[in-house]
Amino acid sequence: MSDAPAVREPLGRRFTAHLTATGLANLGDGVLQTGVPLYALTLTRSPGQIALLTAAAWLPWLVLGLAAGVVVDRRDRKYTQVVGLAARALLLAVAVHLVATGRMTMPVLTVIVLAYGVTDVFVDLAGSALVPDLVPRSRLEAANGRTLAAQQVMAAFVGGPIAGAVLAFGAGWVFGIPAGLAVAALVLISTRIPGSYKHAQAEKRRATAEIREGVGFLVRHPVLRPLLVAGSVMNMASTGYFAVFVLWVVGPGSRVGLEPAHYPLVIAVLAVGAVLGSVAAEPLGRRIPEVRLLLGCWTLNAALLVVPVLVPTVPALTVTAFFLGFLNTNGNVISQSMRQRMVAPGMLGRVGGAGRTLAFGLMPVGALLGGFVAEQWGLPAVFVGATALSLAAVAYPIAVVRQHMVAELELPAVVRETAAVS
Repeated sequence: MSDAPAVREPLGRRFTAHLTATGLANLGDGVLQTGVPLYALTLTRSPGQIALLTAAAWLPWLVLGLAAGVVVDRRDRKYTQVVGLAARALLLAVAVHLVATGRMTMPVLTVIVLAYGVTDVFVDLAGSALVPDLVPRSRLEAANGRTLAAQQVMAAFVGGPIAGAVLAFGAGWVFGIPAGLAVAALVLISTRIPGSYKHAQAEKRRATAEIREGVGFLVRHPVLRPLLVAGSVMNMASTGYFAVFVLWVVGPGSRVGLEPAHYPLVIAVLAVGAVLGSVAAEPLGRRIPEVRLLLGCWTLNAALLVVPVLVPTVPALTVTAFFLGFLNTNGNVISQSMRQRMVAPGMLGRVGGAGRTLAFGLMPVGALLGGFVAEQWGLPAVFVGATALSLAAVAYPIAVVRQHMVAELELPAVVRETAAVS
Protein backbone atom coordinates (compact mmCIF):
# COMPACT_ATOMS: atom_id res chain seq x y z
CA MET A 1 0.00 0.00 0.00
CA SER A 2 1.41 3.39 -0.97
CA ASP A 3 1.84 6.02 1.74
CA ALA A 4 2.13 8.84 -0.80
CA PRO A 5 -0.31 11.67 -0.14
CA ALA A 6 -3.24 11.99 -2.52
CA VAL A 7 -2.73 14.62 -5.19
CA ARG A 8 -5.43 17.28 -5.17
CA GLU A 9 -7.11 17.70 -8.54
CA PRO A 10 -6.96 21.26 -9.93
CA LEU A 11 -10.08 23.36 -10.07
CA GLY A 12 -9.32 24.37 -13.66
CA ARG A 13 -9.48 27.45 -15.88
CA ARG A 14 -13.21 27.27 -16.48
CA PHE A 15 -13.87 27.48 -12.76
CA THR A 16 -11.43 30.39 -12.48
CA ALA A 17 -13.43 32.27 -15.11
CA HIS A 18 -16.67 31.39 -13.34
CA LEU A 19 -15.24 32.56 -10.02
CA THR A 20 -14.09 35.87 -11.52
CA ALA A 21 -17.48 36.50 -13.13
CA THR A 22 -19.19 35.66 -9.85
CA GLY A 23 -16.98 38.16 -8.09
CA LEU A 24 -17.80 40.91 -10.58
CA ALA A 25 -21.54 40.27 -10.40
CA ASN A 26 -21.48 40.18 -6.61
CA LEU A 27 -19.47 43.36 -6.45
CA GLY A 28 -22.44 44.95 -8.18
CA ASP A 29 -24.77 43.23 -5.70
CA GLY A 30 -22.76 44.68 -2.82
CA VAL A 31 -22.89 48.22 -4.14
CA LEU A 32 -26.67 47.93 -4.43
CA GLN A 33 -27.27 46.08 -1.16
CA THR A 34 -25.49 48.76 0.83
CA GLY A 35 -26.15 51.78 -1.35
CA VAL A 36 -29.88 51.37 -1.91
CA PRO A 37 -30.89 51.38 1.80
CA LEU A 38 -28.60 54.34 2.47
CA TYR A 39 -30.06 56.18 -0.50
CA ALA A 40 -33.56 55.26 0.70
CA LEU A 41 -32.85 56.97 4.04
CA THR A 42 -32.81 60.24 2.09
CA LEU A 43 -36.37 59.50 0.98
CA THR A 44 -37.89 58.08 4.21
CA ARG A 45 -37.16 57.03 7.82
CA SER A 46 -40.14 54.67 7.98
CA PRO A 47 -39.13 51.15 9.16
CA GLY A 48 -41.96 49.68 7.11
CA GLN A 49 -40.84 51.29 3.86
CA ILE A 50 -37.19 50.47 4.44
CA ALA A 51 -38.10 46.85 5.20
CA LEU A 52 -40.22 46.73 2.03
CA LEU A 53 -37.05 47.11 -0.04
CA THR A 54 -35.64 43.92 1.45
CA ALA A 55 -38.95 42.15 0.91
CA ALA A 56 -38.96 43.21 -2.74
CA ALA A 57 -35.42 41.89 -3.23
CA TRP A 58 -36.34 38.39 -2.02
CA LEU A 59 -39.95 38.08 -3.19
CA PRO A 60 -38.95 36.75 -6.66
CA TRP A 61 -37.55 33.61 -5.02
CA LEU A 62 -40.96 32.86 -3.57
CA VAL A 63 -42.75 33.46 -6.86
CA LEU A 64 -40.23 32.18 -9.40
CA GLY A 65 -37.91 29.77 -7.61
CA LEU A 66 -39.65 26.57 -8.71
CA ALA A 67 -40.10 27.62 -12.33
CA ALA A 68 -36.56 28.94 -12.53
CA GLY A 69 -35.24 25.58 -11.34
CA VAL A 70 -36.93 23.88 -14.30
CA VAL A 71 -35.46 26.46 -16.69
CA VAL A 72 -31.97 25.87 -15.29
CA ASP A 73 -32.28 22.10 -15.74
CA ARG A 74 -33.75 22.37 -19.24
CA ARG A 75 -31.53 25.09 -20.65
CA ASP A 76 -27.83 25.73 -20.98
CA ARG A 77 -26.80 26.98 -17.55
CA LYS A 78 -24.13 29.26 -18.96
CA TYR A 79 -26.60 30.84 -21.39
CA THR A 80 -29.12 31.37 -18.58
CA GLN A 81 -26.53 33.35 -16.63
CA VAL A 82 -25.65 35.50 -19.64
CA VAL A 83 -29.28 36.39 -20.38
CA GLY A 84 -29.92 37.21 -16.73
CA LEU A 85 -26.90 39.49 -16.49
CA ALA A 86 -27.86 41.29 -19.72
CA ALA A 87 -31.36 41.97 -18.36
CA ARG A 88 -29.81 43.23 -15.12
CA ALA A 89 -27.56 45.69 -16.93
CA LEU A 90 -30.48 47.10 -18.90
CA LEU A 91 -32.60 47.50 -15.76
CA LEU A 92 -29.86 49.37 -13.92
CA ALA A 93 -29.32 51.67 -16.88
CA VAL A 94 -32.97 52.66 -16.55
CA ALA A 95 -32.43 53.32 -12.84
CA VAL A 96 -29.51 55.63 -13.60
CA HIS A 97 -31.72 57.61 -15.97
CA LEU A 98 -34.46 57.96 -13.34
CA VAL A 99 -32.02 59.23 -10.73
CA ALA A 100 -30.39 61.64 -13.18
CA THR A 101 -33.77 63.12 -14.16
CA GLY A 102 -35.03 63.39 -10.56
CA ARG A 103 -37.88 60.91 -11.02
CA MET A 104 -36.78 58.28 -8.51
CA THR A 105 -39.27 57.73 -5.68
CA MET A 106 -39.69 55.03 -3.02
CA PRO A 107 -42.35 53.13 -5.04
CA VAL A 108 -40.18 53.24 -8.17
CA LEU A 109 -37.10 52.22 -6.19
CA THR A 110 -39.01 49.27 -4.75
CA VAL A 111 -40.04 48.10 -8.23
CA ILE A 112 -36.45 48.32 -9.45
CA VAL A 113 -35.23 46.26 -6.50
CA LEU A 114 -38.00 43.72 -7.22
CA ALA A 115 -36.97 43.41 -10.89
CA TYR A 116 -33.31 43.10 -9.92
CA GLY A 117 -34.33 40.23 -7.64
CA VAL A 118 -35.85 38.44 -10.64
CA THR A 119 -32.49 38.48 -12.40
CA ASP A 120 -30.86 37.17 -9.22
CA VAL A 121 -33.09 34.09 -9.20
CA PHE A 122 -31.92 32.91 -12.61
CA VAL A 123 -28.29 34.03 -12.38
CA ASP A 124 -27.71 32.55 -8.94
CA LEU A 125 -29.51 29.27 -9.57
CA ALA A 126 -27.68 28.71 -12.85
CA GLY A 127 -24.33 29.63 -11.32
CA SER A 128 -24.77 27.29 -8.36
CA ALA A 129 -25.87 24.39 -10.58
CA LEU A 130 -22.93 25.01 -12.91
CA VAL A 131 -20.20 24.50 -10.28
CA PRO A 132 -20.32 20.66 -10.23
CA ASP A 133 -19.96 20.71 -14.02
CA LEU A 134 -16.74 22.71 -13.81
CA VAL A 135 -14.76 21.08 -10.98
CA PRO A 136 -13.83 17.54 -9.86
CA ARG A 137 -16.20 16.01 -7.31
CA SER A 138 -13.38 15.80 -4.75
CA ARG A 139 -12.97 19.60 -4.79
CA LEU A 140 -16.59 20.66 -4.32
CA GLU A 141 -15.96 22.05 -0.83
CA ALA A 142 -13.01 24.07 -2.11
CA ALA A 143 -14.94 25.36 -5.12
CA ASN A 144 -18.01 26.28 -3.09
CA GLY A 145 -15.84 27.85 -0.41
CA ARG A 146 -14.01 30.03 -2.90
CA THR A 147 -17.25 30.98 -4.60
CA LEU A 148 -18.85 32.08 -1.35
CA ALA A 149 -15.64 33.87 -0.37
CA ALA A 150 -15.68 35.80 -3.65
CA GLN A 151 -19.32 36.67 -3.10
CA GLN A 152 -18.70 37.96 0.40
CA VAL A 153 -15.48 39.81 -0.41
CA MET A 154 -16.98 41.61 -3.37
CA ALA A 155 -20.48 42.15 -1.97
CA ALA A 156 -19.56 43.41 1.49
CA PHE A 157 -15.83 44.01 1.85
CA VAL A 158 -15.47 45.85 -1.47
CA GLY A 159 -18.99 46.70 -2.60
CA GLY A 160 -20.17 48.13 0.71
CA PRO A 161 -17.42 50.75 1.10
CA ILE A 162 -17.68 51.63 -2.60
CA ALA A 163 -21.40 52.30 -2.13
CA GLY A 164 -20.74 54.58 0.83
CA ALA A 165 -18.10 56.49 -1.10
CA VAL A 166 -19.94 56.96 -4.39
CA LEU A 167 -23.10 58.23 -2.72
CA ALA A 168 -21.17 61.43 -2.08
CA PHE A 169 -20.90 61.89 -5.85
CA GLY A 170 -24.54 61.10 -6.57
CA ALA A 171 -26.98 58.20 -6.25
CA GLY A 172 -26.69 57.42 -9.97
CA TRP A 173 -23.34 55.78 -9.32
CA VAL A 174 -25.02 53.26 -7.00
CA PHE A 175 -26.85 51.89 -10.06
CA GLY A 176 -24.35 52.69 -12.81
CA ILE A 177 -21.41 50.78 -11.34
CA PRO A 178 -23.36 47.50 -10.96
CA ALA A 179 -24.64 47.90 -14.53
CA GLY A 180 -21.10 48.00 -15.88
CA LEU A 181 -20.05 45.06 -13.69
CA ALA A 182 -22.95 42.96 -15.00
CA VAL A 183 -21.78 43.58 -18.55
CA ALA A 184 -18.20 42.62 -17.65
CA ALA A 185 -19.39 39.39 -15.99
CA LEU A 186 -21.51 38.29 -18.94
CA VAL A 187 -18.65 38.95 -21.39
CA LEU A 188 -16.31 36.86 -19.25
CA ILE A 189 -18.75 33.96 -19.01
CA SER A 190 -19.43 34.07 -22.75
CA THR A 191 -15.79 34.07 -23.80
CA ARG A 192 -13.92 32.15 -21.08
CA ILE A 193 -16.22 29.22 -20.30
CA PRO A 194 -16.40 27.27 -23.55
CA GLY A 195 -18.86 24.48 -24.19
CA SER A 196 -22.51 23.79 -23.50
CA TYR A 197 -23.86 23.08 -20.02
CA LYS A 198 -27.26 21.61 -20.67
CA HIS A 199 -28.16 18.32 -19.02
CA ALA A 200 -30.10 16.21 -21.49
CA GLN A 201 -33.59 15.11 -20.52
CA ALA A 202 -34.41 11.48 -21.14
CA GLU A 203 -37.90 12.49 -22.18
CA LYS A 204 -39.90 15.64 -22.69
CA ARG A 205 -42.18 16.20 -19.72
CA ARG A 206 -44.49 18.93 -18.54
CA ALA A 207 -42.90 21.58 -16.37
CA THR A 208 -45.32 20.81 -13.54
CA ALA A 209 -44.15 17.19 -13.47
CA GLU A 210 -40.54 18.30 -13.21
CA ILE A 211 -41.41 20.75 -10.45
CA ARG A 212 -43.19 18.00 -8.51
CA GLU A 213 -40.13 15.80 -8.92
CA GLY A 214 -37.85 18.43 -7.39
CA VAL A 215 -40.23 19.26 -4.56
CA GLY A 216 -40.94 15.58 -3.86
CA PHE A 217 -37.24 14.79 -3.69
CA LEU A 218 -36.76 17.42 -0.98
CA VAL A 219 -39.89 16.49 0.97
CA ARG A 220 -38.87 12.83 1.14
CA HIS A 221 -35.17 13.37 1.82
CA PRO A 222 -34.34 12.66 5.48
CA VAL A 223 -31.30 14.98 5.52
CA LEU A 224 -32.12 17.81 3.13
CA ARG A 225 -35.71 18.28 4.42
CA PRO A 226 -34.87 19.15 8.06
CA LEU A 227 -31.90 21.26 6.98
CA LEU A 228 -34.11 23.15 4.54
CA VAL A 229 -36.88 23.78 7.08
CA ALA A 230 -34.47 25.00 9.74
CA GLY A 231 -32.44 27.09 7.32
CA SER A 232 -35.56 28.68 5.86
CA VAL A 233 -36.92 29.72 9.25
CA MET A 234 -33.50 31.11 10.20
CA ASN A 235 -33.38 33.03 6.92
CA MET A 236 -36.79 34.52 7.65
CA ALA A 237 -35.74 35.59 11.13
CA SER A 238 -32.41 36.96 9.94
CA THR A 239 -33.99 38.95 7.12
CA GLY A 240 -36.48 40.56 9.47
CA TYR A 241 -33.55 41.40 11.74
CA PHE A 242 -31.35 43.00 9.10
CA ALA A 243 -34.18 44.68 7.22
CA VAL A 244 -34.40 47.26 10.03
CA PHE A 245 -30.88 46.92 11.43
CA VAL A 246 -29.68 50.03 9.62
CA LEU A 247 -32.14 52.07 11.71
CA TRP A 248 -30.57 50.70 14.91
CA VAL A 249 -27.06 51.57 13.77
CA VAL A 250 -27.09 54.60 11.45
CA GLY A 251 -28.11 58.20 11.99
CA PRO A 252 -28.79 60.61 14.88
CA GLY A 253 -31.99 58.77 15.82
CA SER A 254 -30.30 55.37 16.05
CA ARG A 255 -29.07 53.55 19.16
CA VAL A 256 -25.46 53.19 17.96
CA GLY A 257 -25.19 56.52 16.14
CA LEU A 258 -22.90 55.63 13.24
CA GLU A 259 -22.51 58.00 10.32
CA PRO A 260 -23.81 56.64 6.99
CA ALA A 261 -20.27 56.55 5.57
CA HIS A 262 -19.12 54.30 8.46
CA TYR A 263 -21.86 51.69 8.15
CA PRO A 264 -20.24 49.94 5.14
CA LEU A 265 -17.14 49.40 7.31
CA VAL A 266 -19.19 47.27 9.69
CA ILE A 267 -20.45 45.26 6.73
CA ALA A 268 -16.84 44.89 5.61
CA VAL A 269 -15.95 43.30 8.96
CA LEU A 270 -18.74 40.79 8.42
CA ALA A 271 -17.22 40.06 5.01
CA VAL A 272 -13.79 39.43 6.54
CA GLY A 273 -15.34 36.82 8.81
CA ALA A 274 -17.22 35.33 5.87
CA VAL A 275 -14.07 34.97 3.81
CA LEU A 276 -12.22 33.24 6.63
CA GLY A 277 -15.23 31.02 7.23
CA SER A 278 -15.39 29.97 3.60
CA VAL A 279 -11.67 29.23 3.46
CA ALA A 280 -11.83 27.30 6.75
CA ALA A 281 -14.73 25.09 5.62
CA GLU A 282 -12.60 22.54 3.74
CA PRO A 283 -9.93 21.98 6.45
CA LEU A 284 -12.49 22.07 9.28
CA GLY A 285 -14.63 19.59 7.37
CA ARG A 286 -11.72 17.14 7.34
CA ARG A 287 -11.40 17.34 11.15
CA ILE A 288 -14.98 17.73 12.35
CA PRO A 289 -17.93 15.66 11.10
CA GLU A 290 -19.75 17.96 8.72
CA VAL A 291 -23.19 17.60 10.33
CA ARG A 292 -21.77 18.56 13.72
CA LEU A 293 -19.86 21.45 12.16
CA LEU A 294 -22.89 22.74 10.26
CA LEU A 295 -25.32 22.62 13.18
CA GLY A 296 -22.73 24.07 15.56
CA CYS A 297 -22.25 27.03 13.23
CA TRP A 298 -26.00 27.57 12.98
CA THR A 299 -26.49 27.44 16.75
CA LEU A 300 -23.74 29.94 17.52
CA ASN A 301 -24.87 32.19 14.68
CA ALA A 302 -28.41 32.31 16.10
CA ALA A 303 -27.22 33.09 19.64
CA LEU A 304 -25.03 35.99 18.46
CA LEU A 305 -28.00 37.89 17.03
CA VAL A 306 -28.94 39.20 20.46
CA VAL A 307 -25.54 40.80 21.17
CA PRO A 308 -26.15 44.19 19.44
CA VAL A 309 -29.25 44.62 21.62
CA LEU A 310 -27.48 43.81 24.87
CA VAL A 311 -24.29 45.72 24.02
CA PRO A 312 -25.09 48.43 21.43
CA THR A 313 -21.55 49.67 20.98
CA VAL A 314 -19.28 49.82 17.95
CA PRO A 315 -16.69 47.34 19.33
CA ALA A 316 -19.36 44.77 20.23
CA LEU A 317 -21.06 45.27 16.89
CA THR A 318 -17.77 44.76 15.06
CA VAL A 319 -16.87 41.53 16.86
CA THR A 320 -20.38 40.17 16.40
CA ALA A 321 -20.35 41.00 12.69
CA PHE A 322 -17.08 39.12 12.26
CA PHE A 323 -18.34 35.92 13.86
CA LEU A 324 -21.71 36.12 12.13
CA GLY A 325 -19.89 36.23 8.81
CA PHE A 326 -17.56 33.37 9.74
CA LEU A 327 -20.23 31.02 11.07
CA ASN A 328 -22.87 31.71 8.45
CA THR A 329 -20.57 31.24 5.46
CA ASN A 330 -18.86 28.17 6.91
CA GLY A 331 -22.26 26.57 7.35
CA ASN A 332 -23.34 27.56 3.84
CA VAL A 333 -20.28 25.92 2.26
CA ILE A 334 -20.88 22.68 4.15
CA SER A 335 -24.62 22.50 3.42
CA GLN A 336 -24.21 23.33 -0.28
CA SER A 337 -21.48 20.74 -0.76
CA MET A 338 -23.59 18.11 1.00
CA ARG A 339 -26.52 18.85 -1.30
CA GLN A 340 -24.38 18.64 -4.44
CA ARG A 341 -23.19 15.17 -3.38
CA MET A 342 -26.70 13.89 -2.65
CA VAL A 343 -28.54 15.27 -5.70
CA ALA A 344 -28.13 14.01 -9.28
CA PRO A 345 -26.58 16.59 -11.64
CA GLY A 346 -29.66 16.73 -13.86
CA MET A 347 -31.84 17.64 -10.86
CA LEU A 348 -29.68 20.31 -9.24
CA GLY A 349 -31.65 23.15 -10.81
CA ARG A 350 -35.05 21.85 -9.74
CA VAL A 351 -33.95 20.81 -6.26
CA GLY A 352 -32.10 24.10 -5.83
CA GLY A 353 -35.12 26.04 -7.08
CA ALA A 354 -37.51 24.16 -4.79
CA GLY A 355 -35.23 24.63 -1.81
CA ARG A 356 -34.62 28.31 -2.44
CA THR A 357 -38.32 28.93 -3.00
CA LEU A 358 -38.80 28.16 0.68
CA ALA A 359 -35.40 29.28 1.97
CA PHE A 360 -35.44 32.61 0.13
CA GLY A 361 -39.20 32.86 -0.28
CA LEU A 362 -39.69 33.27 3.46
CA MET A 363 -37.21 36.15 3.49
CA PRO A 364 -39.65 38.81 2.20
CA VAL A 365 -42.11 37.54 4.81
CA GLY A 366 -39.42 38.06 7.43
CA ALA A 367 -38.67 41.55 6.13
CA LEU A 368 -42.33 42.58 6.28
CA LEU A 369 -42.70 41.06 9.75
CA GLY A 370 -39.58 42.86 10.90
CA GLY A 371 -40.93 46.17 9.66
CA PHE A 372 -44.34 45.55 11.27
CA VAL A 373 -42.92 44.49 14.64
CA ALA A 374 -40.54 47.45 14.65
CA GLU A 375 -43.39 49.86 13.94
CA GLN A 376 -45.56 48.37 16.71
CA TRP A 377 -43.14 47.41 19.47
CA GLY A 378 -39.75 48.84 18.55
CA LEU A 379 -36.50 47.56 17.11
CA PRO A 380 -35.34 45.52 20.16
CA ALA A 381 -38.45 43.34 19.86
CA VAL A 382 -37.40 42.41 16.31
CA PHE A 383 -33.86 41.48 17.33
CA VAL A 384 -34.81 39.42 20.40
CA GLY A 385 -37.62 37.67 18.51
CA ALA A 386 -35.29 36.78 15.64
CA THR A 387 -32.78 35.28 18.07
CA ALA A 388 -35.40 33.11 19.79
CA LEU A 389 -36.92 31.93 16.50
CA SER A 390 -33.51 31.01 15.06
CA LEU A 391 -32.54 28.97 18.11
CA ALA A 392 -35.86 27.12 17.99
CA ALA A 393 -35.41 26.36 14.28
CA VAL A 394 -31.97 24.78 14.57
CA ALA A 395 -33.25 22.42 17.27
CA TYR A 396 -35.11 20.42 14.57
CA PRO A 397 -32.10 19.15 12.54
CA ILE A 398 -30.10 18.73 15.75
CA ALA A 399 -32.74 16.22 16.84
CA VAL A 400 -33.03 14.18 13.63
CA VAL A 401 -29.95 14.49 11.36
CA ARG A 402 -26.91 12.26 11.90
CA GLN A 403 -23.60 12.01 10.05
CA HIS A 404 -24.08 8.38 8.98
CA MET A 405 -27.25 9.40 7.12
CA VAL A 406 -25.24 11.72 4.87
CA ALA A 407 -22.73 8.99 4.02
CA GLU A 408 -25.50 6.53 3.19
CA LEU A 409 -27.34 8.96 0.89
CA GLU A 410 -24.39 10.24 -1.14
CA LEU A 411 -24.54 9.41 -4.83
CA PRO A 412 -21.60 7.68 -6.55
CA ALA A 413 -19.38 9.84 -8.73
CA VAL A 414 -20.90 10.34 -12.16
CA VAL A 415 -19.70 11.57 -15.51
CA ARG A 416 -21.01 15.11 -15.98
CA GLU A 417 -23.37 15.44 -18.90
CA THR A 418 -21.65 18.38 -20.51
CA ALA A 419 -20.84 18.89 -24.13
CA ALA A 420 -17.25 18.67 -25.30
CA VAL A 421 -15.20 21.78 -24.69
CA SER A 422 -14.27 23.46 -27.91
